Amino acid sequence: MRMNTLAGGALEVSELCLGTMTWGTQNTEAEGHAQIDMALDHGINFIDTAEMYPTNPLSKDHWGNTEKIIGTWFARTGRREDVVLATKVTGPSATVREDGYDGEILRETVEGSLRRLQTDHIDIYQLHWPQRGSYHFRQNWKYDPSGQDPVDTDDHMRDVMETMTELVDAGKVRHFALSNETAWGTQKWLQIAREMGGPEVVTIQNEYSLLCRLFDLDLAELCMNEGVRCLAYSPLAAGLLTGKYEGGRTVPEGSRMTHVSNLGGRTTDRVWPAIDAYLAIAEKHGLDPVHMALAFCTSRPFMGSTIFGATKPEHIERALGAADLSLSDEVQAEISAAHKAHPMPF
Repeated sequence: MRMNTLAGGALEVSELCLGTMTWGTQNTEAEGHAQIDMALDHGINFIDTAEMYPTNPLSKDHWGNTEKIIGTWFARTGRREDVVLATKVTGPSATVREDGYDGEILRETVEGSLRRLQTDHIDIYQLHWPQRGSYHFRQNWKYDPSGQDPVDTDDHMRDVMETMTELVDAGKVRHFALSNETAWGTQKWLQIAREMGGPEVVTIQNEYSLLCRLFDLDLAELCMNEGVRCLAYSPLAAGLLTGKYEGGRTVPEGSRMTHVSNLGGRTTDRVWPAIDAYLAIAEKHGLDPVHMALAFCTSRPFMGSTIFGATKPEHIERALGAADLSLSDEVQAEISAAHKAHPMPF
């Protein structure tokens, strides 16, 4: 498994990261533990979670259960130091904390995550959503930042940065990170960290896949120039790029589409021709489409790690086949052509 360095070389993470958002609803504790064992056995050292997990469905009744499952694995195995662990504070768009977070809430959420995870430190602590709002999850089609108050935003960021500095100094958090952020927001966090002597952003966890490439422009430029790296979520576009939905004609039992009918707004009329184009490239070159989709993400110069999730052991085994895969120049060229023919399909 290839490794990437983050935070100026302070962290080394596997190019593939194990996502956990199904643990506690679609997956049992035992299944979650088995997934960690399998991932570590194949060279993955990076696990991503969040206090609001599991999802599918997202409910206050399940809040925190995924972190608890990881915590019981740490307690059972004693292998905390074998894992780079990332978790997140819930933002204002989630049902479990409608008002979002500030510095005071952050102190409470970190303590809660540490308790559930049965650890004394979090390697990467992420703000799940910007407090001021976000264009992610198809909100880009109606995104309007004109109502944002820059003074309130600045005050909020400085309050959070002060707390994050305290948490890093106390050793409870090793690195500060973002999720569902913009280029402007990330640069603002970097500016405030430098002004206040606080922890700088190491990663941004945003959606990225063959079908969702908003990151390619301003955020990619920022990452390459500021040393920040992308953690890609939904690299298989919620399973669309596996080909299992057969152009929308099939919904396999237990798949995400059985829980979320439109896959978070991804199943548009435009998406099926785009998927067919990428599946055709994989077939032409004898590639598993899952391997091609994941390898495309890991090949991007701004990528820190690519997060995949699984509900069954065979899903993990299939994803692991993408480890160390390099796509040929011909495949990359054909992917570029397909992207131009099918831009922003959802």
